[in-house]
Amino acid sequence: MVSHRLSQLGAYAMAAVKQRTADLKDRGFHPVDLGMGDPSRPTPKFIRDACAQAVEKHAASGYPPFIGSEAYRNAVANWFEDRFGVSLCADSMVVSSVGSKESIFHLPEAFVDPGDRVICPDPGYPPYASGTQFAEGIPYFAPVNYGSDFLPDLDSIPDEVAEKAKVFWLTTPSSPSGKIASMEYLTRWVNWCRERDIIACSDEAYSEIYFGDPPHSALEVSTEGVLVFNSLSKRSAMTGYRVGWVAGDPALIAEYRKLKANIDTGTPWFIQDAAITAYSDESHVAEMREEYRSRMKLFVEAFVEAGLPRSESEASMYVWQKAPEGISSSQLAEALLDEKILAVTIPSEALIGDPASHGPDEQFVRLSMVASWEDSERLAEAISQHLKF
Repeated sequence: MVSHRLSQLGAYAMAAVKQRTADLKDRGFHPVDLGMGDPSRPTPKFIRDACAQAVEKHAASGYPPFIGSEAYRNAVANWFEDRFGVSLCADSMVVSSVGSKESIFHLPEAFVDPGDRVICPDPGYPPYASGTQFAEGIPYFAPVNYGSDFLPDLDSIPDEVAEKAKVFWLTTPSSPSGKIASMEYLTRWVNWCRERDIIACSDEAYSEIYFGDPPHSALEVSTEGVLVFNSLSKRSAMTGYRVGWVAGDPALIAEYRKLKANIDTGTPWFIQDAAITAYSDESHVAEMREEYRSRMKLFVEAFVEAGLPRSESEASMYVWQKAPEGISSSQLAEALLDEKILAVTIPSEALIGDPASHGPDEQFVRLSMVASWEDSERLAEAISQHLKF
């Protein structure tokens, strides 16, 4: 009775983490879920207040425009120009999304035919591949690891794959590694895609969580043939609001809007107003960056004290911790679930699409820096004292 499209999809890694957390709780334990990238801190109050006021303001507004309100698209365009120095036409180059996951999963339906290839970083965000499979395309998993400096190695992608590819996904800053693509790499990647008539899709959901120089956007290279995906989930701790956007090449945005018109009726008015307010302030973003930086240092040092390799992130809300030699990512994740630690993490094995392209020394766990500071300190101490192999 299940459709072919659904049956070919495996279990979603994050769903498995939630189930494991629930199982532990059922057994009387109190694990801390560091698998999901879901901030534990509340959405800033000034954003919540704006949302509450907007509920009354839009009490009779009806369906929102599926492309996003003019005010919201202008807010995105203005913020983007301030942040990246690129001018976007709000009318033709920006469209709202119900968070990034929705737009990333659905995009292949607009551009991919059965049998077409989509190049996905591996490991990477699962909807790159699952959205491709749902559109009856074929994912090509480009390994991102030490050998490729945690960015897809363009020279290693086979010609026969590139010839059939319609979309190439890049994540910068990367999830899970935290690697930031340099302007030099972005330029080479965009040009590589353009020469092969491939849509360059840059997932920049973590663009505002960084610990050194601010990351660049692919749209700084060119708006031709490029789409950028972003949201307020991580930037402003608004994961539950489900509000984001896609921006870039007007011709591609026009086709994506056709698809979106048949999928949903847009993000609610009051949530768009909350997002506009969020984009008006940078102080709360800087504050959260410092919180993530503190947590990153805390966990990195705890793992080092436990005898594991130092694994610092350039950006994002994750620690991509390398396992000790001879230990698999699943074994490390299991060790972190010891009743003396009880940290729920994601092993790299659950995020990798093509295990054959990753050697035995490429074993990691992804740890989200989302717990309260109190829980983070407790977990870090437990890791340093009780994580033994």
